[in-house]
Amino acid sequence: MKIVFLDRSTISPQTTLKTLPFSHQFVFHDETAEEDVAGRIADADVVITNKVKLSGQQLQQAPNLKLIAVAATGTDIVDLKACASRGIVVSNIRNYAVHTVPEHTFALIFALRRSLTAYHDSVRSGRWQQAGTFCYFDYPIKDLHGSVLGIIGDGVLGQSVAAIARALGIQPLFATYKGRQDMGPLYTPFEEVMRRSDIITLHCPLTPQTRDVIDTPEFEMMERRPLLINTARGGLVNESALVDALKSGKVGGAGFDVATQEPPGVDHPFHQLKDTPNFILTPHVAWASDEAVQGLADQLIDNIIAFARGTPRNVVV
Repeated sequence: MKIVFLDRSTISPQTTLKTLPFSHQFVFHDETAEEDVAGRIADADVVITNKVKLSGQQLQQAPNLKLIAVAATGTDIVDLKACASRGIVVSNIRNYAVHTVPEHTFALIFALRRSLTAYHDSVRSGRWQQAGTFCYFDYPIKDLHGSVLGIIGDGVLGQSVAAIARALGIQPLFATYKGRQDMGPLYTPFEEVMRRSDIITLHCPLTPQTRDVIDTPEFEMMERRPLLINTARGGLVNESALVDALKSGKVGGAGFDVATQEPPGVDHPFHQLKDTPNFILTPHVAWASDEAVQGLADQLIDNIIAFARGTPRNVVV
């Protein structure tokens, strides 16, 4: 069995991959450009990809391919219809980030709610000496206790975020899916969540239905100038609309770990916010605690072993 890992560098170098208990050839590429994909997968039985896209046209040039093991939860990088028509199994990683993503989410919330990065930067620039007093009040500081947290996404990550929120005295509200009114008493209408929340956090996949789930009309609904947190996927929030909302004060701050283009290009809207004290951008690392990445790697190899034994698991297609 020939196994080709197209982007090993997306998994931290200290992470180990378990030994496969069968005869195989394992080929590693740190990264793979689009024009190199077809050549590298041409004789592969198994392809591992984290962020390298696999189109139907590229898959046609891999006649031996039987399994695509995605080293992530999201599978939007793979042409799933083409895989289904070819009988190629697609597996993904599940529930590995149940601690790391919620913790990163709250790291962003705490930092923004208490203006930590703004105060840190001001101290580095000499503002404390300039103030001449034991403290100063240049940026807002608010408690989290008693606030309302709107959660978009009701899966394991959204539920974990809600559990942390309750422990902090925060009221979590799970939003109905946009446009749905029939989801039962455990959900709050989407528009009401936009209006009532002091913080809004996204924990849903990127699909045609969720793309730009927060856009200019949603920012107009936000009566409480909430913090907006996105540790899920770029594309869930219209980034140009976010820039406008931050500049106009419709939101009190934003913490993002993702972008539609990663890394953001020179003309990306987020570059307009680099000096904005109530905006924090981290480089898609919410998932990347040492413990979580090792768990992902273990599950990735387990998916391949299960497939080789004829009992595939975590199957998407």
